[in-house]
Amino acid sequence: MAMKATSLEERVTILTLANAGHSDRDIAQRTGLKLSTVRKWRRRGQVEGRSGLVSKMGRPATGTLSTFSSVVREDLRVMRESHPGWGPLTLSIELEDDPSLAGKSVPGRSSIARWLKREELTRSYERHQDLPQPASVFVRTCHQEWEMDARGYEQTPEVGVVTLINLSDCFSKVHLLSYPCWLGEQRATRHPNTADYQLVFRLSASEWGLPDRLAVDRDSVFYDNLSKSPFPTRFHIWLLALGVDMILGSTSRPTERGMIERSHQTWQQQVLRGQVFVNWEALRHALEKRLTFLNQRLPCSTLGGIPRLVAHPDARTPRRLYRPEWEAELLDLSRVYTYLSQGRWFRKGSNIGAVSLGGKVYTLGRAWARNDVEITFDPTDQCLKFYAPDGDKRKSLPIKGLERADLMGELGPLAQMDHFQLTLPFTWDEWRVIRLYETLVT
Repeated sequence: MAMKATSLEERVTILTLANAGHSDRDIAQRTGLKLSTVRKWRRRGQVEGRSGLVSKMGRPATGTLSTFSSVVREDLRVMRESHPGWGPLTLSIELEDDPSLAGKSVPGRSSIARWLKREELTRSYERHQDLPQPASVFVRTCHQEWEMDARGYEQTPEVGVVTLINLSDCFSKVHLLSYPCWLGEQRATRHPNTADYQLVFRLSASEWGLPDRLAVDRDSVFYDNLSKSPFPTRFHIWLLALGVDMILGSTSRPTERGMIERSHQTWQQQVLRGQVFVNWEALRHALEKRLTFLNQRLPCSTLGGIPRLVAHPDARTPRRLYRPEWEAELLDLSRVYTYLSQGRWFRKGSNIGAVSLGGKVYTLGRAWARNDVEITFDPTDQCLKFYAPDGDKRKSLPIKGLERADLMGELGPLAQMDHFQLTLPFTWDEWRVIRLYETLVT
């Protein structure tokens, strides 16, 4: 479509109306101009004054598109600002189809791409770099690999909104634990958080020992879904330090975790359906009691109709012992350093030259403002290395958030306490702390 260049009179009108308090949308309606055009000239006028309303017409001394008509450059800028999603190829075709440019030479795709870069009009792009994943293995023994997942939340009579976090052993099919996570009104979301999953894993590991691997989905607790080059989450790093590899499920193959999905149905049918519990504690006790029945009495079709613990009594024997009070000593940060040394992350500097990685902010300085940054980790000094694309700027900063206390979360202070007392009535977070403390004193 043709893009009409604005006149100086129209630009002065835009600035006059803006200074009088009119919004961009109101000005666009009054003048018949596009909202993006109004926004462009209002901003330029407010920053540079009346002199900023004069078009930078005429041939540039040097540079990309300097041989093309100023009208072409002006139309190209208006198109880009009006349609930030249009790439160089689309812009090139639009220029060719513009009737007002008939008979004029228009630039091709590569020239437009260079011009967009020079004018700082390129689209923000974040390079993709996925997390390193452990090699796939054939599971041959109990507690070699567990599966962990949260069942969708539901309203439970007299208890409130809960979701069951379920854990199963991949080889023996043994149900390790089903724990009710209460999602009360004080929760920001209806999803379990890192502390919830850590509690369930600790409770299971205290009874069954530590597994070699833990298979999970791509929930935000396990995987940074907001970045194309995700940094491992605190839960992931905590598992690595415990010597447990985390296996991320594929987004394209939801059926690959069929066992844990079937366990959701089992727990719902065996405990929740048609039942009323007087409170959350009663629900938890019902789940614990039913765990014995499911593992020792209920036939398992995939094990030839034999109950799980009857078919695999060796599942009772831990591969690696775990107790919450031992956790600080069990955490081996060298495994974390080795894992991080395999990663690469890409971020864009903020207006003050800061980047965020793993929820931690690293300030690089204003020279890095709005620049693309490549980040690696050096295990020799436990520092992050920051590189600018041109290679001229480099910076090294100590990595944050890898202290044992950071990884342990709420367990860290509890392990040092002889006793503690909380005020009634308990919140869900306090119930979780109580349950964790119980494992320290039993």
